[in-house]
Amino acid sequence: MKTCKQFTALREEYEREIGYLSAHSERHAGKPAAKSSATTAASTKARMARALSGHVGRCPECG
Repeated sequence: MKTCKQFTALREEYEREIGYLSAHSERHAGKPAAKSSATTAASTKARMARALSGHVGRCPECG
């Protein structure tokens, strides 16, 4: 699938945020902050999927 620069930038931004949250969760395993970060990472993955599919639906270059 050929994608545009905006799609790539959007995906990279979400993946970076998910990486930060996952790393924080691993560093603080067993603490409430770790559970919160893991939950936020999971919801961020869902938001990323929704944002990227919406982008593909609107973008003439990607869709």
